[in-house]
Amino acid sequence: MVSLLLLGGAVVLGVTVGTVSISPRVIWNPGSDEMAANILWNIRMPRVVLAGLVGASLAIAGAAFQGLLKNPLADPYTLGVSSGASVGAVMTLFFGISVPFLGMYTLPVMSMIGALLTMLAVMGFARLVDRSMKMETVILTGIIFSSFLGSAISLMIALSGEELRQIIGWLLGSVSMRGWPYVQMAAPFVLIGSFVLWWNRRELNVMLFGEERARHLGVDVKKRKAMILIGGSVLAGAAVSVSGTIGFVGLVVPHMTRLLWGSDHRHVLSLSLINGAALLILCDLVSRTIISPSELPIGVITAFIGAPVFALIFFRQRKGRV
Repeated sequence: MVSLLLLGGAVVLGVTVGTVSISPRVIWNPGSDEMAANILWNIRMPRVVLAGLVGASLAIAGAAFQGLLKNPLADPYTLGVSSGASVGAVMTLFFGISVPFLGMYTLPVMSMIGALLTMLAVMGFARLVDRSMKMETVILTGIIFSSFLGSAISLMIALSGEELRQIIGWLLGSVSMRGWPYVQMAAPFVLIGSFVLWWNRRELNVMLFGEERARHLGVDVKKRKAMILIGGSVLAGAAVSVSGTIGFVGLVVPHMTRLLWGSDHRHVLSLSLINGAALLILCDLVSRTIISPSELPIGVITAFIGAPVFALIFFRQRKGRV
C-alpha cells in the first residue's frame, strides 16, 4: 500500500510540476483548461508513463538477477546486460536497420537480442574462468564485457556522421520528447518480461538455498535459470531501447526493497517493480526541474543516488566477510 501511494504521488507530481504548473483537477477534468490538458496528456503523461515503465523494468530485472546470483551487487548495469542492449540499439541506429515485419519494434527487439547474447556470454565466460561461478567472478566478467562493449559503442560514435546527435542523445539516458509511440513500443515487452519473472518467483526463493537443494525439491534449475535470464534480458533491452543507458536503478531499488520488506521474491519482485517506477518518475522530475528550463540527463540523477549506495553495499558485503 505504501509503495502504491508513493507511485501515485510520483505520477501526480510528474504531470503537474514543471515550467508550467498544472492543477491536479485537469487530470480528471480536461475541459477546465484545454491548454493545460494538452500539455498534460500529450507531453507530460507519456513521459511519466515511459519513465515508470523503464524504472519498473530495470528494478524487477535487477531483483531477479540478484536473487538468481545471490548477490546484492548484481543488476543489468553491473552484469553488462545494459551495455549489450545499448550495442544492439546503437547498431540499429548506426546501420539504419529496419526489419519489415517488425516495423517500430525493430529497435527494442535488436536491443533485447544484444542484452540476451551479452548475458549468455558473461555467464559462459565466467564458467570457463571459475567452474564454481563465484559471484565475484560473474560481476568482474560483467564489468569486463561492459568495458569492451562500451568501446564498440565509442567506435560507432567515432565513425558516425549524421547519426551522431541521435546516438549521443540516446546514450545519455532520457525519456524526454518520446511520446506515446515509445510507450506503445516498450509496454508489451515490459509486460512479457515481468510476467516471466513473476512466474518464476517461487523457484527464485528455492534457489536462494542453492541449486542442489532446488533440484532435490523438484525444480528444473537449468530451465528456470534460462527463463529468468531471458525475462531479465527482455526487460533490460526494452528499457534501454526507449530511454538509453540508465544505471543503478536495478541495483538500488531491489536492495532497499529487501531491507524494508524481506527477501521473499513473491513480494520483492512486485514491490521492486512499483518502487522502481516511482523512483525513476521522481528522478525524471528532478532532471527536468533542477536547472529549468534546461534538462539534465536522467542517468546523471540516478548515478548520484546509485553510486554511493553501490559503494555502501560493497563495503558492507566485504566487511561482513572479514
